[in-house]
Amino acid sequence: MKTYKYISTLIIAFLISSLAIGQDLISAKELAKIIKDDNVVVVDTRKAKDYNKTHIKGAIHIYQGDLNTDKPVKSMLKKPSDLSSFLGSKGISEKNEIILYCNKGTNAGRVYWALKYMGAENVKILDGQMKAWKAERKPITKKASTRKATTFNKTLHKEYLARMSDVKKSVNDASIVLIDARDTDEYDGTKEDKLRKGHIPGAISIPKSSLVDSKSKLKSKEALATIFNNAGVTSDKKVIIYCKSSSRAGLEFMALTSVLGYKNVKVYDGAFYEWESVAGNDVVK
Repeated sequence: MKTYKYISTLIIAFLISSLAIGQDLISAKELAKIIKDDNVVVVDTRKAKDYNKTHIKGAIHIYQGDLNTDKPVKSMLKKPSDLSSFLGSKGISEKNEIILYCNKGTNAGRVYWALKYMGAENVKILDGQMKAWKAERKPITKKASTRKATTFNKTLHKEYLARMSDVKKSVNDASIVLIDARDTDEYDGTKEDKLRKGHIPGAISIPKSSLVDSKSKLKSKEALATIFNNAGVTSDKKVIIYCKSSSRAGLEFMALTSVLGYKNVKVYDGAFYEWESVAGNDVVK
């Protein structure tokens, strides 16, 4: 009897631990159960044309690009004060439970990181994105939804943000791992692009696409751990992630921090756009 109770306790502890580690990922079935809660805000982060065509019933629209400015370079976050005003105008408070989705996780990942940086603690990404919601035959609509304006009180988590100076330090620091979340052909410079071809010196390639399956669902904790560990990205390292505009980097940030429990992970907001725009910065193939 004691043995049975002991085993049962271990199983329960394991399940609780697993849920806690993956707390920022929510299934379509789980979302359907809480979507009518007034404190829950569902945000469609796709382009307006996608939102207007069809979206989750009750979801408001915030395209990931709405959070950005093109100064000093393309696709960097707006000033925190401007972001808090914008989020409040959309009816989002830092106290809300915020559920994000898009088509493949890229836009949702960007907004997830931005919200975490701004101090929103209860932010989740819909696993499988819009595809998963439709697969469960949950309510969709063309009718736009809005929320009453509120106040978003920012508490900046500067430890989530990397700047160019941090990236430069990573080149000669073995305790820092720099991850390029772009596709392989962007990393190795074989894709046609107006930008300089190649990657930041010292960066390793872990494409965001390698973290999700054909249904746009995040791979298992075990599979993710294997991907990062095999690339030398262990939990004792300081990690900086970038892509072209740091959209794809956002989903990798969530995978590392929420699913795998890494403690020291940053996103380089300027990303490859900023890096390659500086003539003195090397780009390698």
